[in-house]
Amino acid sequence: MTETVLERRDGAVVTFTLNRPERLNATVPEMTAYLRDRLPRIAEDGTVGAVILTGAGRGFCAGGDVQGMANRGEIPLTERTAMLRRNAEISRILSEMPQVSICAVNGVAAGAGLSLALSCDLRIAGESARFTTAFVKMGLCTDLGGAYFLRRLVGMAKAKELFLLGEMLPAAEALRLGLVSRVVPDADLQAEAASLAKRLAEGPRVAHGYLKQVLHAAETDTLSEWLDLEAWAQACCVMTADHKEATRAFAEKRPPRFEGR
Repeated sequence: MTETVLERRDGAVVTFTLNRPERLNATVPEMTAYLRDRLPRIAEDGTVGAVILTGAGRGFCAGGDVQGMANRGEIPLTERTAMLRRNAEISRILSEMPQVSICAVNGVAAGAGLSLALSCDLRIAGESARFTTAFVKMGLCTDLGGAYFLRRLVGMAKAKELFLLGEMLPAAEALRLGLVSRVVPDADLQAEAASLAKRLAEGPRVAHGYLKQVLHAAETDTLSEWLDLEAWAQACCVMTADHKEATRAFAEKRPPRFEGR
């Protein structure tokens, strides 16, 4: 049986490639189970500095497998709810893991595929990439945190429009809305993602984790709570070997050599 997710490590960068190209990498239980198992382990691995999520073939992820939906039997509400919540851990981990997560979007990112892309810290799109919430066209709501992440990126009004209409957005429009960080030629997409991931992985990885934590907290904490967290995180960073190396490198007029500790 073909592996539905390919995992590759290059130095401090781990790449996960969704691998059902004949179905535009539509999700199936084997795929989500693999990511649920591996991502928490990667998040706890201090030797990993960045994670790339991408898709094989001509699409990133077309969302749930509609053919599979048509063939599956009825599942009790409580069981289906629990299954969806377990799968949503994939998005939570991609968002909250201390490493920087990068989605390299090739072709379509629809429905759950869009949710996965939005859960990553950074998104790079090929010129032919397309984005759509898609759920409403299947009579569905949202899953894998899609509405949570989209509202924070584009605001409530635009998020409602994108979800209720389910229109397809080209890469250029996704860039204008802030859904992606940059758009590159299709042929350069994987190399661009790998270069960015390598650059981040070679940076102060401890600081990256704290930065993600304080940025996420800014969405919900009061100002006083957030300032407490910011002060604690900065104090922790000051005590790292990476900070000490950076100050030495500055004095010696050379690039710092970070070790992620």
